[in-house]
Amino acid sequence: MNADFIEALKDLEKEKGIKADVLLEAIEAALISAYKKNFGSSENVRVEIDRQSGDIHVFFQKTVVDKVEEPAVQISLTEAQSYDPDFEAGDVFESEVTPRSFGRIAAQTAKHVVVQRLKEAERNMVYDQYATRKDEIINGTVIRVENKNVFIDLGKSEALLIAGEQIPGERYRTGDRYKFFLLEVRRTSKGPQILLSRTHPGLLKRLFEIEVPEIHDGVVEIKSVVREPGARAKIAVRSHNENVDPVGACVGAKGMRVQNIVNELAGEKIEIVRWDEDPLIYVSNALAPAKVVAAGIFPNEKFAQVIVPDYQLSLAIGKEGQNARLAARLTGWKIDIKSETQYSEALAEGTMEHEVDYHPADEEASSEE
Repeated sequence: MNADFIEALKDLEKEKGIKADVLLEAIEAALISAYKKNFGSSENVRVEIDRQSGDIHVFFQKTVVDKVEEPAVQISLTEAQSYDPDFEAGDVFESEVTPRSFGRIAAQTAKHVVVQRLKEAERNMVYDQYATRKDEIINGTVIRVENKNVFIDLGKSEALLIAGEQIPGERYRTGDRYKFFLLEVRRTSKGPQILLSRTHPGLLKRLFEIEVPEIHDGVVEIKSVVREPGARAKIAVRSHNENVDPVGACVGAKGMRVQNIVNELAGEKIEIVRWDEDPLIYVSNALAPAKVVAAGIFPNEKFAQVIVPDYQLSLAIGKEGQNARLAARLTGWKIDIKSETQYSEALAEGTMEHEVDYHPADEEASSEE
């Protein structure tokens, strides 16, 4: 190695951000192993690379002792003082043992270390770049599909969309471009592994933040998001400005804002409901599009009893219970839905455990007055 090598390391420091001193220390450590391997040494050695010229020096090291028991790593005080009378027991004695043929071995070792450190640095840069973007939306292009896993090109790196994070029924073709939720970045022996999702509720939330300026500006707040990916989703919103309708802001003129998000999520049906600090009102809103005629809240059980018109019972429950299930997840309340007839019959028979005392129609009437 020579001065040109030192200059090359300094150039790498500027381009890749790897400090030259760190590389030189790594090379020195590697050269110790290379020396012992190639020259059969069992001695303690130290390798020093001149930071200006690039010259390499190898020194064996021995501990100065009164009585030598391990000649490979110890030297007697008497012998050490023959070189320098200032030596005392416990000091470290050094002597240069640089082999003439060590230059070729050193060059190969240095190249290997630098290549490895560059790979590590690039992996760390990729990790740092994407780890800071966790829980954000990221754009990517489908590269290939293998064993139901989809590999995504992010530009400077590759990411993975596993089967469990794919929207059911969505087909991923090479060259197709999608928006993804950056789920996790893992460190692995082969470099960072970037995991994406198309099913995470965070994707829906981030899409609304992009599509709706009022959310981005903080005027409208997303309180809760639930999804059954590819089928149906509910999102609860509130406004911090009484003059701004949070639901209307999210729907957009002629429904364009929400439709853009529906198109991005493979036609997933999205219902936007108004959040309310009163759980009675919130639960009633969450069951949209069904109309609630009466409801009761039982906080100790975190339970809500809801009554709907007979003709809307199936709408309130939804196909295979989907609407009721999503409403319960959205609000955090267990919800039991009965039709007006079912409720009346249960009251008459005395089998109704939870009676209701809230009627949304009364709320609307009082607000109109």
